[in-house]
Amino acid sequence: MLAALVLLALNPGLAAASPAKPKPAASPAIAPPPPAPPVEPLPPPKIYLFRGAMGPIFSTGIDRLSEKLTAAGFSADVYEFTLCRLIGNRAIASYKESPAPIVLMGHSMGGLCSVLISEMAAKENIPISLVITIDPAHATDDVPLNVERFINIFLSDSVLGGGDVVAVPGFHGHYASYDLKLNKRVSHINIEKSDDIHRQIVEMVTQLPRIQAVQTEADAVPLRYQVPGDTLVELWDSGVRIPVRAGDTMESIAAAHRVPVWTIAQSNSLAENATLTPGQSIVVPRHLTPPDVAAAMAVPPPAAPAKRK
Repeated sequence: MLAALVLLALNPGLAAASPAKPKPAASPAIAPPPPAPPVEPLPPPKIYLFRGAMGPIFSTGIDRLSEKLTAAGFSADVYEFTLCRLIGNRAIASYKESPAPIVLMGHSMGGLCSVLISEMAAKENIPISLVITIDPAHATDDVPLNVERFINIFLSDSVLGGGDVVAVPGFHGHYASYDLKLNKRVSHINIEKSDDIHRQIVEMVTQLPRIQAVQTEADAVPLRYQVPGDTLVELWDSGVRIPVRAGDTMESIAAAHRVPVWTIAQSNSLAENATLTPGQSIVVPRHLTPPDVAAAMAVPPPAAPAKRK
């Protein structure tokens, strides 16, 4: 020990020259995951419309609807139902060459054709984004599984149409059926001419490229309505189940969701003045809303900064 002390005293720089113990390296900061890439909207849909028998005389509303869709910027061509399989093959070939949402609409036999083309596309594993049938023929087949949204507007007591089209077992898309037989002003030869229905169809088609897959099937409940007489048809896409809270009534739920009381009553097989029980699950009709609009409705805008006194 004495020798060591002497050596250290004689060489004071020895201690300074000793290397310091290295500090442990700081653990690298964990980088946050990269933001998800923005979802690209789908290309504009290709719309195929079909007249019924003697279409140039009795299905002129289909031509007017086509003009409105074209004015909105869509490709919307009208065909006779007799060309159904030919146009179906063209639509399938067009999708394979350049995939774009397919929309099919038809009146009377044209409605039957729209479902037939959907079946043709199902065999090729091609989805159909929207099918709208307007008083289709009784012989119309069931809606196949590849259809994402289906709407039937019909007259159950119609001889020329009257097709109460249902979906095949296992169907999980959006389904809404509207029987207008109580409206005495509506007949088979004018049901496809409603300007109000045309307006809603154009709005629905406009939304299609922006609706994301998460909104297509997750919680869709089919709707079947017998629309009261002299009531305008509102084209809901499907229903959604909601829980009843304490204090809820048929009227308060209808007001909160901006739907008529009769729709909730029919969707749940209830009287319009029925008493609801907290925790009960009921079906309410709804529209699909594009994601950005839904987010804007769900998240309140930031509060404005308080002004300094």
